[in-house]
Amino acid sequence: MGGEAKQWRFLRGKPMLAWSLDAFAAAGADRIVVVVAAGDRERAEALVGARAIVFVGGATRTDSVRAGLAAIGDVDAVLVHDAARPLVTPEHIKRVLAALEGADGALPALPVADTVKRQDLNGATTVDRDGMWRAQTPQGFRREALVRAYAAWPADAPATDDAAVVEAAGGRVALVPGDARLMKITHPEDFEMIERLAGGTVTCIGQGFDAHRLGPGDGVWLCGVKIGSDLALIGHSDADAGLHALTDAILGAIGEGDIGDHFPPTDPKWKGAASDKFLTHALDLVRQMGSRVINVDVTLICEQPRIKPHREAMRGRVAEITGLPIERVSIKATTTEGMGFTGRGEGIAAQAIASVELPI
Repeated sequence: MGGEAKQWRFLRGKPMLAWSLDAFAAAGADRIVVVVAAGDRERAEALVGARAIVFVGGATRTDSVRAGLAAIGDVDAVLVHDAARPLVTPEHIKRVLAALEGADGALPALPVADTVKRQDLNGATTVDRDGMWRAQTPQGFRREALVRAYAAWPADAPATDDAAVVEAAGGRVALVPGDARLMKITHPEDFEMIERLAGGTVTCIGQGFDAHRLGPGDGVWLCGVKIGSDLALIGHSDADAGLHALTDAILGAIGEGDIGDHFPPTDPKWKGAASDKFLTHALDLVRQMGSRVINVDVTLICEQPRIKPHREAMRGRVAEITGLPIERVSIKATTTEGMGFTGRGEGIAAQAIASVELPI
């Protein structure tokens, strides 16, 4: 490909890896293991949050699949998927799983439509395409069959897909109808095609604002981080003005009212609640719409406490909650130079903007 690794390239506002992660989560996967290079582990963990286990793979694809199998644990069926095929859907996944009822493995495949040529020193010769199929992923297997097959597979032998390993061990592999949308990103020009296949979207912007009084306490919660202090923000929940403003921004972008509509301050069950619950609820609504948050930007307005020493921790926490890469999370701070309630140190205000990509 050249440049950044494929799985981290952005497709309509989020890394390609995240597309597959979302699809498997939506399909109801019990466990998800993301296998990455050693240098990508921290980045992957920030992206997947609690939705998956991140495991370091090996020098080859075969080594990485073996590592993923060891990490996935005891399950009935396991699917192996290339992050370079971002348009996988829950329907593709369920189709493969259904075919496992009568086979050791199953994979989506498309019949070869073009004339196939083989070139050697004597020139090109035509290869009979009858019965030829283009293999895709996700490829599904009964876990025991795949584990046995890899145990018998030579340690130094390459395998371009997992079905070949199971076939070599005598396993039966079924084909299910493939899909052009499961194309594998291989060359730079493939990105234009995958963008078109991903369908049309519109980007909507939401804005949020929140403010809370300061009073005696044991620390101030801002953007999911508790800052040690003899003050606290006063409110029905933990009064995290940053997360409240961000929640309202996301709700605004998708036309779902404001935080008070979803979590009324008169409801005692939200007394002292952690504000990440409110933000997570807004994010769940976004995902249910088949949408995604592209980036968020929060500005904290206060004289105290000092925000800069805690800003990176705040960015990390918001990235963890939203599933965004940290470079698309902005946390800023400013003062009002002594003017108004924030300038007098009576309270803290926050404003936020979020962009959300919605399907047309």
